[in-house]
Amino acid sequence: MFDDLLAANKRYARSAPREFDGIAHQGVMILTCMDSRIEPLEMVGLMIGEAKILRTAGARLTDRGLGAFIMGVHKLKVNRILLVPHTKCAAASMDEVGMRAAIKDASGIDPGDFEFGVSPDQLGNLRADCERLRSHPLIAGFAEVGGFLYDVETGLMSREC
Repeated sequence: MFDDLLAANKRYARSAPREFDGIAHQGVMILTCMDSRIEPLEMVGLMIGEAKILRTAGARLTDRGLGAFIMGVHKLKVNRILLVPHTKCAAASMDEVGMRAAIKDASGIDPGDFEFGVSPDQLGNLRADCERLRSHPLIAGFAEVGGFLYDVETGLMSREC
């Protein structure tokens, strides 16, 4: 089931970048959605080794993500944080109740009260996540935080907070 991916990995390994130090050399860390239409480095003109990338459904900030940002700021030279959800996002197309129903319909299994982190208030969530980072004592004063919406139709980002 994974043979095609392992074969592709062998081809990739022949020219894979090596000897990187793990530092975000442009000081950038991006949280964006897991959507495969998004190329986080390319969309802001960066290359491998220049930024740290996190992905979650809907580009939502989780507690683990917050921990990664704190580590990035204090251990990996991050001084600019971008939160970047996108248009036409499945995670912004319904609320938790709707997502639970959709998962149950697709799987036949009731997900119970599992929280997927979805919400149709995409820009409100982006602003709340920006504020959470900006007001955190281990981020505030150490890194600039910006919230942007990526348009999957045009490839452009607009600053939202």
